[in-house]
Amino acid sequence: RLLKMEEFFPESFRLDLKDERNAFFELCKEEQIWICKPSCSNQGRGIFLLKNPAAVNILQAKLHSTEEYLLNKRVPYKAPQARIVQRYIHQPLLLEGKKFDVRSYLLVACTAPYVLFFAQGYVRLTCVNYDAASDDLTVHLTNQYMQKKNSLYSQLKDETVWRMEHFNSYVNEKFRKTNGLPKDWVFTVFTKRMQQIMLQCFLAAKHKLDCKLGYFDLIGCDFLIDENFKVWLLEMNANPALHTNCKVLRDIIPTVVYESL
Repeated sequence: RLLKMEEFFPESFRLDLKDERNAFFELCKEEQIWICKPSCSNQGRGIFLLKNPAAVNILQAKLHSTEEYLLNKRVPYKAPQARIVQRYIHQPLLLEGKKFDVRSYLLVACTAPYVLFFAQGYVRLTCVNYDAASDDLTVHLTNQYMQKKNSLYSQLKDETVWRMEHFNSYVNEKFRKTNGLPKDWVFTVFTKRMQQIMLQCFLAAKHKLDCKLGYFDLIGCDFLIDENFKVWLLEMNANPALHTNCKVLRDIIPTVVYESL
């Protein structure tokens, strides 16, 4: 069964497409949080939050003035920087009060014929407790590059990454009874949902892949779980980080690389 986009992907708009850009600015009139990110970047670079209509108006004016400048200079038309705005999920599930997401892996092992593999990854947590109103990006973005900017990172770095087994035990202990979850929800329901979403994204993009011998790609897929245990795909990353800067990653990443090869 193919999923509808709204079942797994937060409402998103491309700012480099005029129709989508206008639809976003028309929609965004009330107090709500959006996350704005460049489409071809990593490590949290260039990401910022739009927390109120005033911030949205500033972004709109900036995009408009850039367009005017390019038109007046009579330079060949250049589209605005490829960015997306994505509705911020402001009630994420928390682990010990901290926001987290899950990095999993999709290996396109071959395109002639298509061969795909799934690998469990790890859980990425923030250093500090979650506060939706905070202006500190290290409260909102879980990747290691961003967490390094928090002054507590050096003493907490081994606590910012959990094995999936640790996550599964925590969910069993803290949430299973109160939320009526099946035992080992992480390795059953959640894992199946991640695979279903990854497969759908692959089917949507496979016509763009080089269908030739020797082509393969490891893709890092980031999922967020909200407090209702709904699974959201945040993004899929080509060239995912393979750093081993804490204990859990030193165990997981070499295995992912070895098995991919």
